[in-house]
Amino acid sequence: MNTVDDKTVVREYFNSTGFDRWRRIYGDGEVSKVQLDIRTGHQQTVDNVLAWLQDDGNIEQLTICDAGCGVGSLSIPLAQSGAKVFASDISEQMVGEAKERAQAVLGEANSPIFTVQDLEALSGKYHTVICLDVLIHYPQDKAAQMIAHLASLAESRLILSFAPKTLGLSLLKKIGSFFPGSSKATRAYLHREADVINILESQGFKIQRSGMTSTRFYFSRLLEATRN
Repeated sequence: MNTVDDKTVVREYFNSTGFDRWRRIYGDGEVSKVQLDIRTGHQQTVDNVLAWLQDDGNIEQLTICDAGCGVGSLSIPLAQSGAKVFASDISEQMVGEAKERAQAVLGEANSPIFTVQDLEALSGKYHTVICLDVLIHYPQDKAAQMIAHLASLAESRLILSFAPKTLGLSLLKKIGSFFPGSSKATRAYLHREADVINILESQGFKIQRSGMTSTRFYFSRLLEATRN
């Protein structure tokens, strides 16, 4: 499968069966034990990012690009905290759901601006660019291009999460346990942390903070990089 096909598969998946599945996972309704585990892990990653930004004490002054926003799990609480948020996703269905959730929580007050866009098509300048749990859809060469593009949009900071390529996770992925059962519908790419850091440093960034979320079925390495 080539890269174009990877992107097509991701777009079609999250506009069809994948949308319904992940909308439930990122919601608060009843789900399977595996999906609940993934929900918990993803929320921990979101909470870590929010804690970092709130600890800095200037979130109301920030313009933030949430690249690959899904159903708004991060965009909405960022807007609630006072940030000016620009959010995008490759899936029209996901963006539609995010808009509905934002409307229910925020009304018209400081609601994020949502658009349907590929990461590569994003433009503009933002104080902070955040991209959570999207690198898993990109093979290493395309991940490097994508990270470089996101870095070009970030005036001060880029926050990324990715599934780290370790021996243990590689073995889990190989035997089909990385995304178990019906949740597995797109290719899952793991990335070496050293490779991601090298890409960030090549774009003039340095690592400031890092974190790791690890549950039974969800694994995500979180990096905050700022401009030198």
